[in-house]
Amino acid sequence: MPQPYPVRPGRRYPPGASIADEGINFSLYSRHATGATLLLYEPGADTPFQTVELDPAVNHSFFSWHVEVVDLAPGTRYAWRLDGPWDPQGHGWCYDAQVELLDPWARALDISHWDRARRCGEGPRPGDSIRGVVLADPYDWEGDEPLRMPSQEMVVYELHVGGFTRHSSAGVRHPGSFAGVVEKIDHLKRLGITHVELMPVMAFDPEDVPPATGAAELTNFWGYSTHGFFAPHPGFCVGDPTEHRREFRDMVKALHRAGIGVLLDVVFNHTAEGGTGGPAIHFKGLGNETFYMLDAADRSRYLDFTGCGNTVNANHPFVARYIIDCLEYWVREMHVDGFRFDLASALARDAHGVPLEHPPVLWGIELSDVLAGTKIIAEAWDAAGLYHVGSFPGYRWMEWNGRYRDNLRAAVRGDPGQVAELATRIAGSSDLYQGNLRHPINSINFVTCHDGFTLADLVSYNHKHNAANQEGNRDGCDHNLSWNCGAEGDTDDAEILALRRRQAKNFLTVLMLSQGIPMLTAGDEFLRSAHGNNNTWCQDNASGWLDWTLAETNADMVRFTAGLIALRKRHRSLRRRHFLTDADITWQGLDGGPPAWDAPSCRELAFTLQGRGAGEPPLHVLMNFGAKARTCRLPPPVADWRWAIAVDTAAPSPRDLIAPAAQHSIAARRWRLGARSVLVLEGCARS
Repeated sequence: MPQPYPVRPGRRYPPGASIADEGINFSLYSRHATGATLLLYEPGADTPFQTVELDPAVNHSFFSWHVEVVDLAPGTRYAWRLDGPWDPQGHGWCYDAQVELLDPWARALDISHWDRARRCGEGPRPGDSIRGVVLADPYDWEGDEPLRMPSQEMVVYELHVGGFTRHSSAGVRHPGSFAGVVEKIDHLKRLGITHVELMPVMAFDPEDVPPATGAAELTNFWGYSTHGFFAPHPGFCVGDPTEHRREFRDMVKALHRAGIGVLLDVVFNHTAEGGTGGPAIHFKGLGNETFYMLDAADRSRYLDFTGCGNTVNANHPFVARYIIDCLEYWVREMHVDGFRFDLASALARDAHGVPLEHPPVLWGIELSDVLAGTKIIAEAWDAAGLYHVGSFPGYRWMEWNGRYRDNLRAAVRGDPGQVAELATRIAGSSDLYQGNLRHPINSINFVTCHDGFTLADLVSYNHKHNAANQEGNRDGCDHNLSWNCGAEGDTDDAEILALRRRQAKNFLTVLMLSQGIPMLTAGDEFLRSAHGNNNTWCQDNASGWLDWTLAETNADMVRFTAGLIALRKRHRSLRRRHFLTDADITWQGLDGGPPAWDAPSCRELAFTLQGRGAGEPPLHVLMNFGAKARTCRLPPPVADWRWAIAVDTAAPSPRDLIAPAAQHSIAARRWRLGARSVLVLEGCARS
């Protein structure tokens, strides 16, 4: 066991564990703590090899406790204990000198001694904690920098690092890891993806599941239960905790070399500590009244606008600074390219839960110099009814456009009266963004995401089937706007299967033809199914993983998806920063006349999109979401272009998507458009 290391007073800045002149400096915020103890552990040890009692007269400045441990070796594990007043109801103070706390600024975590159920049941035990890890790991970025891709060029691909390669069919050396993602970069390049959006990769608690389920095999798979905001999730790493940061950086560097940016799905609206009865991991024990929204009448009760037991008091000055420091760290030190904020509207509330017109934390993120070149994306709602789609505070913020998702689902399903709004969504949702000086690039367009049906299930189920979550099928959204095409779930009916495939292609085609930024969900390109479960948050199994055999079984869908992205990339007219004008687009009905905007039964729409410049061909798109085929009138050729079929979702593969080199001009002025199909004509030069 190491001999006790000498200690010095240390300094309050920076917070966390950092390299100092002669050792490691430790600093921790706690406004009302009256005493602090630093515990130092060897890897794997149950008891600390050194306990450092801090002297308030020497090791306390303003709101910080600090100490420098001379000659301390990197790799040392550490935790804190804080003493102070216990007054949950009156002031919200929850200090307990028996509880070992995680440093919320820790850059890497050791979770080998953590047992959530025991902490919540029996209470704190010596050595029972998540521990920070002292790091001194220089890294050679080899010239890498965060990408600075114009937003209109983006094609986003949402994936779960664990589920992406954990299935045996993935064929990677390290399944379910950052390294596994690297081994699948060729697939991402083949599709044409520009950015991956990683579901939570900040360290989270997989043990955070409702005890009422009584199912040991269920875990917090998705990871919306963060406790280590500065640390990569240990479950996605292969080596010792001292290697975790390097593994994440290796993944980022490899993706950047492939021209692919990295966006992180971040969870600052709540934490893994939960509400009353949840464990004290860090914030509860060092500043409960600072970090959480508490009930004014009884401050032992947590306000919950997230559905997860607590809500972070994000607009407290210190908490806002903590969040922004964390984001800047991931950009500056980890080279990520942006963030998607889970339940971001919760970050617009004050300490009492009242929505703010100008939330300091959101404006601080928007105006940060370090974050100026990053993408910032809001899930612009929360679990308590606050809905900001089209009005999220700030100008640079992009939004997950839930209106786009819902309207496109209804339209492709064949619901009547959707075409007017569908045109607005295809054109970039000007009704949401133009009036407040924003642009189509503020809209993240999507049909599916992690939360809800996969694309295959969207066209295969009318109802959710979440029994495996052991909540009586009460969890998950009931408003799915899905259609099973004639049979619920699995079927061997060839006609139904063909219709499902066509509907999936319709969704993908309209998505890639829309102004704004398209987002795909991992596995949709080869029709991954979760068997009707629209809330696989707790399913770390085949329901939540990608089965890569489907990439071969449904190779035609992979080809189709890649071809659509290529079509989008060769047409600047589909990738505009600003809204379309009448000179850019002409809306029509399938008969060539004006669209039947006000007809309640209308299920059809067409438009001609002009190229941006003399060298870019025009596009003509015809959509028939009705149950019967239609005879359509095609527009006359535009300038020096003739029409050629680029996409026909009613045609079998490979005629469903035709690359320019294989296209042939058509002279027909009328065309038979299949039921529930989309036809895309691309201008080709006159021969």
